[in-house]
Amino acid sequence: MTTENIFFKTEILPQGIAWIKVDMAGYPTNLFTFEFQKTYLQTVNALLSRADIKGLILTSARKDFMAGADVGELLRIQNTPNLILEHLQTLHRGILANEAIQKPMVSIISGHALGGGFELALTTHHRIATAGRYKIGLPEASLGLFPGAGGTIKLSKMLGIEKAASILLKGTTFSPKDALTAGLIHDLVEYPEIAFEDAVAWILTHPNVIQPWNMSSENKGLRSPAEHMTMTASIGNLRKATHGNYPGLNYCLAAIHDGVDLPIERALDIEARYFIKTLLSKEAKSMIRTNFFGINQAKKGKNRTNGTLTTPIQKLGILGAGMMGAGIAYVAAKAGIDVILKDISIKQAETGKVYAEQTTHRALTLGRTTRDKADQLLDHIKPTDSYAYLADCDLIIEAVFEDPKLKKLVTHEAEVFLHEKGFFASNTSSLPITKLAKASIHPERFIGIHFFSPVDRMPLIEIIKGEKTNQETLARAVDFANQLGKVPIVVNDSPGFFTSRIFGKYNLEAVNMLLEGVSPIVLENVAKRAGLAVGPLAVMDEISLDLMADVLQQNEQRTPVEEQMLELIEWMVRAGRKGKKAGKGFYDYPEGQRKTIWQHPYSSEISMEISTADIQKRLMHIQALDSYRCLEEGVLESTMDGDIGSVLGLGFAPQTGGVFSYIDQIGLPAFIADCRRFRQYGEQWEVPKSLLKLAQRGFTFYTGLRENDRDNNKTE
Repeated sequence: MTTENIFFKTEILPQGIAWIKVDMAGYPTNLFTFEFQKTYLQTVNALLSRADIKGLILTSARKDFMAGADVGELLRIQNTPNLILEHLQTLHRGILANEAIQKPMVSIISGHALGGGFELALTTHHRIATAGRYKIGLPEASLGLFPGAGGTIKLSKMLGIEKAASILLKGTTFSPKDALTAGLIHDLVEYPEIAFEDAVAWILTHPNVIQPWNMSSENKGLRSPAEHMTMTASIGNLRKATHGNYPGLNYCLAAIHDGVDLPIERALDIEARYFIKTLLSKEAKSMIRTNFFGINQAKKGKNRTNGTLTTPIQKLGILGAGMMGAGIAYVAAKAGIDVILKDISIKQAETGKVYAEQTTHRALTLGRTTRDKADQLLDHIKPTDSYAYLADCDLIIEAVFEDPKLKKLVTHEAEVFLHEKGFFASNTSSLPITKLAKASIHPERFIGIHFFSPVDRMPLIEIIKGEKTNQETLARAVDFANQLGKVPIVVNDSPGFFTSRIFGKYNLEAVNMLLEGVSPIVLENVAKRAGLAVGPLAVMDEISLDLMADVLQQNEQRTPVEEQMLELIEWMVRAGRKGKKAGKGFYDYPEGQRKTIWQHPYSSEISMEISTADIQKRLMHIQALDSYRCLEEGVLESTMDGDIGSVLGLGFAPQTGGVFSYIDQIGLPAFIADCRRFRQYGEQWEVPKSLLKLAQRGFTFYTGLRENDRDNNKTE
């Protein structure tokens, strides 16, 4: 007999085993919604209460087992904490009631089981996974949350505090093989058919079962001095790593500490209450909006023109086999694209392919790929010194040095080999696309595609529209970014675009403070405590100071503070302190030893007392302030692109959700008051009049998940 509802189908097998196949009608994927939870628990209880039912098998009829909770649902009722608590308490009571029946339940995982999806699998006694390329785990930490449907307490009681805390605080997800090693699943088989046979056999041989968290002898909590030390170390390591910037992680440890030794009913209630505190935090709201909704929408091509059909890139030409060209070649080949990697000599082109060879070798050594897949990837890359091999490329990307004359030359020489419907792109971090497009015979098919280094690890691509770039070319560029598995943002042409411009302001303010007498050690440490990915001095060393000097020199309208910065950097370059590649810059890089900060002798005569709070604000506020200018000037078309670009491309503090979410967290009046106070440090702190008017209206850039209209102050 088979019954069904909008969430799943239920079938009774001849052996007296109930089989639930989750298939949520009207949902793009299976989601752990409140209504699903209610229906699932009621159905399971009714089935297990029947005398003729020996056990239950849970599977998915979709590609994924279950993608996780419906995050949008959580945020929609975020301001009703009592309702959320009631939902969670009902969920826990239902799960415990089903466990009390003590009939065996098995889940078969054959696709992503993440967050709430894995917590669903935890409602069963035995978990079998099939081989495949998918993930199992609890990644809530990436959204500023922690598992609140039982995952935190159950993992801690099941695996012990040390293992559980590591998984929960890092938001670790595992391949099926690694999930078995970690103890998240009990068995791994090759095919679903085998998994089903094993599930039936397990149920028939385990008529009476009990979950480990219901067995006092199995619970692993704070029962010895060693376990207390583990808890203390976890707290210390978290503070060291996050500087208290992520309330959700603090609440996660609090839930473990307060609940792990209590009976499961009370422990789950504690977990639920801490989860609600986390959900109500501004950090969680901002991270969910940007890291989940914003990035997922970008991956789905929200910045492309609807209705514009494009075809995947099959043949890609890359001009320049240096660090960027080699990186682009690798990620394109990994996506199955044929790549022609061109440089001025075959030796240099082949050197560019070495990067792909070394990267695939590391992946092979770590077991992340197979020999066949590695060979296939490398076969996609053809080094050459001849333009002729570029014939019929769907896309050609020039990735040569940031020299307008050189870019003009290679564009002119290579473009004629494009497929008749192909398009051309410049991988530049700052040179105006409209000017570069003048070298093209088809400026409407010319666009900027700005990759970030290292290309294979940085998820962002900044796509820059020139004045004549048409909508089809934009759509093709966005689709190409998605083809590579990258996250695209789209900006309009302007010197430095968005990311390089804001990055420049970050570095500028750091140098200003250095020259004002702020200790370089304090400057770097404050940046890290704020949650910024890398300290400004370290990142300038990575870029190289001679390159930064070149960029500053190209700006003929330098402000006094920019002139001051250029003087310092030119002085350092003349002294041989060109950055990490030279072994010395703002840091010294002794061979085989850790880098040490350089106590520079060059500073202004003015030395001001600046609090660490103001140092942090100046590093953060300046990026947010100039991001607003980008929005006002039309460089940015949406605040979400600014938030995504700042977090993924600039390493802006993730807990803020990005530059505009950061302003919302502070509040416009307080943000503007700080900027006015900092006006003494330079004209870069001048507040636009339009921002002052927004503050007078009580404006916020977002209401919930929605971006607000700056002109009408209405939500979309």
